Amino acid sequence: MSYVDRCRELKLAFERGESEFDNMEFKEYQFHSSAHDILPGKINYQCESHELELTENLFTQNDIGEIQDDVHMHDVVIEENRNFSYNILKPKGKEKLKKLSFIFHGFNEKTWDKYLPWGQAICEKTQSAVIFFPIAFHMQRAPKHWSDKKAMFELSKKRKAQFPNIIGSSLSNVAISMRLHSKPQRFIWSGLQTYYDIIQFIEECKSGKHELIDKNFSFDIFAYSIGGFLAEILKLTNYKNYFSDTKLCLFCSGAVFNRLSPVSKFILDSEVNVALYSYLVEHFSSFLKKDNLLHHYLEEDHLEGKVFHTMLEYKSMRNFREDLFRKVENQIYAIALKGDSVFPTYEIENTLKGASRDINIVVEELDFGYSYTHENPFPMNKSTSGDIEESIDLVFTKVCDFFNRK
Repeated sequence: MSYVDRCRELKLAFERGESEFDNMEFKEYQFHSSAHDILPGKINYQCESHELELTENLFTQNDIGEIQDDVHMHDVVIEENRNFSYNILKPKGKEKLKKLSFIFHGFNEKTWDKYLPWGQAICEKTQSAVIFFPIAFHMQRAPKHWSDKKAMFELSKKRKAQFPNIIGSSLSNVAISMRLHSKPQRFIWSGLQTYYDIIQFIEECKSGKHELIDKNFSFDIFAYSIGGFLAEILKLTNYKNYFSDTKLCLFCSGAVFNRLSPVSKFILDSEVNVALYSYLVEHFSSFLKKDNLLHHYLEEDHLEGKVFHTMLEYKSMRNFREDLFRKVENQIYAIALKGDSVFPTYEIENTLKGASRDINIVVEELDFGYSYTHENPFPMNKSTSGDIEESIDLVFTKVCDFFNRK
């Protein structure tokens, strides 16, 4: 079966929810996010762990790009992000799973299509079950309207008229670009919500609540693009030591936020990129002083917030960040691509190996003999199908050798 045909068959099996493929089978489960109350859209908030009542400062909200009400919904009330499905790909016949691998996807992703052969490779080569868990407001956690091609095309036209010098605006990224442009702190809150969702999932499994997963399971993480940002925060925070034995493989990922180049018609447009940089990097300390909620989660007694903060800007708490990476240097492995302009190899090395290059995290750069991009490292191209199969096998043999190493 060719690479293109295999991708199509995997997609069909995935969409059926309960379906077999070769010696594997897909399962679909529902999840309720207990952390959705942290999201923008309320006035009063509670931090249960510190028994505090907090308020969100609306100073940081603006009306830039307020074109479409269906895009600028209050985050906290978006039902698709509160209650959603996730999928598991597992070796056929296994009843109770003891070995898992999470796959974390990239920014502005709407379907799992390109990740399915990646999950298949990990499942086959490690005999672990693969968890396709969506990041907040991505994949099946976003309203379908945000993926409506006709509606988003019209919205992009309006955005281009509003910002004549905009670069990279498209029907694919207009919804996320407008939302983040209007309220840049959404990047933080959706990231923290997903962080807490993963912790919730792990704790539910450890308590024996999952019908498929043994409560004594172990797990690793394969993270691509911005999914690596989430994975690094989870690994470095190591909540309740849940991640002590977890190996983390980063693919086209690993650099801190302000060292990325995400302007692309598939990721973000140039206007929101400037707004995010201004908010999260240049003026972030000022915003933290004005926003009680942000200040509590990022500056006070929340280690996940502190780690999140240091992953935003290269110079921010660099020694703190590098000390954390140094402690887990043998449990992280990164694969970079020479032709990747979004996550350049040298920026991944700057973060993972440290300013003095004294952190022994392996960062391996690969290159492929066909045209590829960060967003599409293994394109669905029949003419180069054989080369793409070889590249996928090369990458995931390295990934799974790392996961399988004792």
